[in-house]
Amino acid sequence: MNKNIIFCIVDDDDVYQFTLKRTIQSLNLVKDIITFSDGEEALNFVIENLKREDELPDVILLDINMPIMDGFQFMEEYIKLKPRLAKKITIYMVSSSVDIADIERSKKISEISDYIIKPIKPGEIQSIIEKSISEQGV
Repeated sequence: MNKNIIFCIVDDDDVYQFTLKRTIQSLNLVKDIITFSDGEEALNFVIENLKREDELPDVILLDINMPIMDGFQFMEEYIKLKPRLAKKITIYMVSSSVDIADIERSKKISEISDYIIKPIKPGEIQSIIEKSISEQGV
């Protein structure tokens, strides 16, 4: 299987980031994993690499509650940039929140593929990666 997927984790919890990164690495299905501690860092990275398909992630796991720029604020800015992006990015909103308001708000944003409640299980990660690989046609 071709490993062309670039995975991105945007979450302010260092332990969660580390654990999730190790889980993804153990699956041996992705080319690279990029991590950011807040939405602003991630957004700046996307802006700097708008036309660089080989640098942009294929999948973003986006936390809701983060300092500086939360997941919903990131999405507001991302939607403005989306037409200028060099590739399609699949975004999953990830949160420990089971608040119906958060879930409904994320469902109203068509650029969010799904809402996943933490902790993400290895099987869920594998499904996300395999879906992304099949969308690439590799």
